[in-house]
Amino acid sequence: MIDNLRQIFKFLDGASNIQSIMNVLEEVFPLNAVYIYDPTTESLRDFSKSWMLIKSKELNNVFQNLENKKYIVEGNFSYYALSNNGQIIGMLEFTDKLHSRLLEFLELSIFCISLKIQNIILNERMQKNIDFHDSMKNIAKIIETQYEINYIIPIIGEMIDKFVSDHLVYIFIDNKLVWPSACKDEKIYELIKCLNNDSEYILTPDKKIGLFPLISEHKLLGCIVTKSTDSFLSEKEIEYLEQLSKQAATTINRANVYAEILKHATLDALTGFYNRRQLEERIKQEVSAAKRQKRNLCSVMIDIDFFKNINDNYGHAAGDLVLKTVSRVIKLQLRDYDIAGRYGGEEFVILLPFTKLEEASMVAERLRKTVEKTKIDISKINPDSHIKNISVTISLGVHQYKQEENEEEFIENADKALYEAKNSGRNKAVTKE
Repeated sequence: MIDNLRQIFKFLDGASNIQSIMNVLEEVFPLNAVYIYDPTTESLRDFSKSWMLIKSKELNNVFQNLENKKYIVEGNFSYYALSNNGQIIGMLEFTDKLHSRLLEFLELSIFCISLKIQNIILNERMQKNIDFHDSMKNIAKIIETQYEINYIIPIIGEMIDKFVSDHLVYIFIDNKLVWPSACKDEKIYELIKCLNNDSEYILTPDKKIGLFPLISEHKLLGCIVTKSTDSFLSEKEIEYLEQLSKQAATTINRANVYAEILKHATLDALTGFYNRRQLEERIKQEVSAAKRQKRNLCSVMIDIDFFKNINDNYGHAAGDLVLKTVSRVIKLQLRDYDIAGRYGGEEFVILLPFTKLEEASMVAERLRKTVEKTKIDISKINPDSHIKNISVTISLGVHQYKQEENEEEFIENADKALYEAKNSGRNKAVTKE
């Protein structure tokens, strides 16, 4: 008996985590599970399964009965109390009735077992605090170095997920889910509507859903949502989430400000297409990629036919409306990775990566037909005009990149095709080999 006690004490002393302590106990006893009482949720949790919540009424009844007894047999299982300073903190579950020698062994070793389990739990909580402060530092580092919202959000979501592992985590920006990809709980969407610029965090009455607003500079940006069907948020988890949401709001706001600055620096204000300077940068990038990867690339040069007449007959405000409308029509016909830029005046350039000349010609023809069919209402812009709706047409030049070309030649050849389209009657697409 003494030798066995020495051996288990030695093994327990070397155990440093949940799995290692379970290995020791399972080697010595016919152990099935270890249940620990969690005072924050007032429920039992499975120590060996990442603190999984136990919803069994039978097990909770056994735990309550162990307050007056050290050992209970219930059905095919036996239970032995874990205690600290006379207070029950959990119980061991065995797969059979324990014989007298094993009970005597437990009587002598249970204090050491209880103490080791408590130390493991304490170390886990300390490590969680360390991880939390590391995450706060990491978010602060993101604030200093990262500005792309699509990069920032998943990182923040994964950090938060570490601290509320029993809950699903969602991030909403402007009432739209941005991480992860799906949330089917309509109750969450209803709760989000209750948030405003002055909101504190919101918990449902059962504490299974929590909403933590993302507020920066007195503006509501969105919220972090946690949801569980089993457990509720502890005070410590709420504290973590409050601090993380405040830090995340600062990060997201900074990214939004940067995106707005970048947008004004690179986009044409009237059409929403890339401005001339940014377009030239994108042309260089796409030509370089096409040359290096030997991939297909086409350019389409577009000009609005007789645009000067629109300005002369209906005014410059009507001309601006035509530019906006044509650019919107063009954008709707393009793929996500196609690139559109305003080359100057009423001229546009479209870059079509991974596209052969024949396919680009089909795109150009589709653009031409769509613009031709579009009616533009100028009555609000020019109420004095006796004409309400006008139509415009476009001429297009299409060219496929050749390996020996540089970016200037690539665009010049599309421009030559456009010149031919304009000189041969307009409202047509011409392809240049």
